[in-house]
Amino acid sequence: MYIDKDSIIIDDINIGQYITEAKFGYNKLWSNDTGRNLAGNMVGTFKGIFPKITLKFRKLEKEELNIIAPLLNKARQNLQYYDPEKNKKITIETYTGDWELVSRAIEDGQPFSCAFISTKKRP
Repeated sequence: MYIDKDSIIIDDINIGQYITEAKFGYNKLWSNDTGRNLAGNMVGTFKGIFPKITLKFRKLEKEELNIIAPLLNKARQNLQYYDPEKNKKITIETYTGDWELVSRAIEDGQPFSCAFISTKKRP
């Protein structure tokens, strides 16, 4: 959860000062043997919960974007956040979804968001 400005850290960079919103998803992954049987009962193998944290970044200045863009373009990131179920800060390895910047005028970037998806199930 995003509980204070120091709650989310990506590769040792505190992200709190750059974001306006953090959305936490706890996505359940099931194996391909999952579905409903003829009786209508849900069956299958539960693989685990894979956290997905979508961050909405405020409008960034050029210098700030120079800090954030390399994090978003890396193949993997280490992201620390507070997990309310575990009642502690945990670190997960993530990859990012695609991200886009909207520019309505020269050098005038707009707010944007990017999702950080865990590469492993939640411990």
